[in-house]
Amino acid sequence: MKKNKQWSGWGPTVQQAQQHYLVEPRHLAGGGDLRFVTEYLRASGWKDKSKTGGPVVFDSPDKSVRIGYDPFTQPGGWTISGKQTRTEEAWHATLGRQVPVEIVAGMTDALTRPRSAHAPNVWAPLEAQGWETERGQHFTARSPDGDAVVRFHQSAPGQAHWWAGARNEHGTVWEATFTPTTPMHLVQAFSTALADPQPVMRPLGHVPPSQRIRTTSVSVLPSQLGAWQQARITAARAATWASNTFASNRARPQGPGARPYAKAGRMR
Repeated sequence: MKKNKQWSGWGPTVQQAQQHYLVEPRHLAGGGDLRFVTEYLRASGWKDKSKTGGPVVFDSPDKSVRIGYDPFTQPGGWTISGKQTRTEEAWHATLGRQVPVEIVAGMTDALTRPRSAHAPNVWAPLEAQGWETERGQHFTARSPDGDAVVRFHQSAPGQAHWWAGARNEHGTVWEATFTPTTPMHLVQAFSTALADPQPVMRPLGHVPPSQRIRTTSVSVLPSQLGAWQQARITAARAATWASNTFASNRARPQGPGARPYAKAGRMR
């Protein structure tokens, strides 16, 4: 009896088209492959501190931020924590295991890039995609299908946090919370990825059982999956190299005796 081959990730050697599905809305697409997040972090110079058989753990190059994924505890999922620095308070975010990796990556990718000089606005990307906002006891934005919500929740004076969640006909699918000290550009990066109308891809057997989602069947070659993932990793490496080179050049001594142009830094 021929067994159905399960999707094992990007880059298998057998060039046989595999059935996948484009799923929308993305907030109901299910968790997805963790490597969408972790391989980008690795390519961006983050240190993999995971232990075999244990939770996934990545530390930022300066050790100020830790990202973890724990499937072994309840409720499990993602935890992202920032240490207190001279300019920021300590902060913490938790994202349930069914938060799609493409939405998690909105936030984790942003942690690998320099912060924009523009003032962040969590609500702008949601409103741009037709989410309805209302200002009551809490400030709330709701997706056009009504199944996803972002809320700035203030339970008492001085006690507030950001909360997001999604539900389908079976009940709550996932929740995410951010302490009020979470840098706003990261919450905006999360809301931008959440509001993105583009569908996300899931392999056969990994599409959630829900009448609230729309699916489009596609046949994809393993080489295509590998190329898409490699393009994402290459982009991460290029951005990291450019950032490191810029920082290195800024640190070079300036003055009459300094060379105006430095040779490109060697790849390590």
